[in-house]
Amino acid sequence: MKDSSVTPSLPPWLQAMADCIISPDGLSRVLPIDFQAMGKAAETYPMRITKYFLSLIREQNDPIGRQVIPSAEELSDASLSPDPLCEEDQSPVPGLIHRYPHHVLFQVENRCAVYCRHCLRKRKVGGVKPVTAEALAQGVDYIRSNQEIREVVLSGGDPLVMEDDKLLDLLGRLRAINHVRTLRVHSRIPGVLPQRITPELAKGLADFHPLYMNIQFNHPREITPESEEACRILADQGVPLGCQTVLLKGVNDHEAVLRELMEELLRIRVRPYYLHQLDRVKGAAHFHVPISRGVQLMQALRGSIPGTAIPHYVVDLPGGGGKAPLPESIVEQKENAVLVRNFEGKIFRYEEG
Repeated sequence: MKDSSVTPSLPPWLQAMADCIISPDGLSRVLPIDFQAMGKAAETYPMRITKYFLSLIREQNDPIGRQVIPSAEELSDASLSPDPLCEEDQSPVPGLIHRYPHHVLFQVENRCAVYCRHCLRKRKVGGVKPVTAEALAQGVDYIRSNQEIREVVLSGGDPLVMEDDKLLDLLGRLRAINHVRTLRVHSRIPGVLPQRITPELAKGLADFHPLYMNIQFNHPREITPESEEACRILADQGVPLGCQTVLLKGVNDHEAVLRELMEELLRIRVRPYYLHQLDRVKGAAHFHVPISRGVQLMQALRGSIPGTAIPHYVVDLPGGGGKAPLPESIVEQKENAVLVRNFEGKIFRYEEG
């Protein structure tokens, strides 16, 4: 007879989520930092760091630590918008962004394994109220009712912090919609919580092909034996992997770093997909790299690495204009701003001052 008082053990990845560092004080016990200087930033924007990702940090402001350790700099750009891409205005139902005619982004989670300090959705992630079953059903109903939609991107937060049964059930409901041709998952999990990527999860995802996954690596030190194994498990199940790297000051704004990163991604069967210009979101201005510098870096990469390793350099336009390739979409370069033409032919202003 089983002892009903025994609490079943958590899967390793869920235990790792439970063991995350979530406060400056907790971080100061394992890393020499000035936790008082980051207190207000952590109160304003929640922090979460997996112990795995913490193990990659050598010091507080190194390229790994800079991405996830709260900084007083996050409170120095009060004039910027918390929603520069006007996602809320393009959400016909809560949590679903319909910016392009045939494509929607479905925010199915508000939690992540780590909370990136450069995140576009700093205003939303880490919320105490989870995404409800009712909200997910409302999103599925909207997609089902709009026959123009061909692709659904699961985003968040991070969809892979959902447990397998809940995630696979949602994918099943979306795959059952006849006009939805492709599914895509956006996640940072392979690089920050690689133990989450199990053979069972990958086999479950493979049931919903064509299914693609875009992941995020911003520095070559994030590619470790553990993250490489996570990517291998997914790739072996036929899940095409693309990387959406964000261009970040003090992290990867150097040619040698980007070159090594892109070549390493190819080695582990991840296609460099996007090099993102930073979204001008409140709380992330200290990561800003001018577009002119980004163009220089892309020019330096061409010819020095294989063509398959060269990502598309893009900017997601403020005001909800969507993504535009750089530099070819630039209309005019001003002293403190760049004017960019979007896919509809409209001109948008990206502030750099």
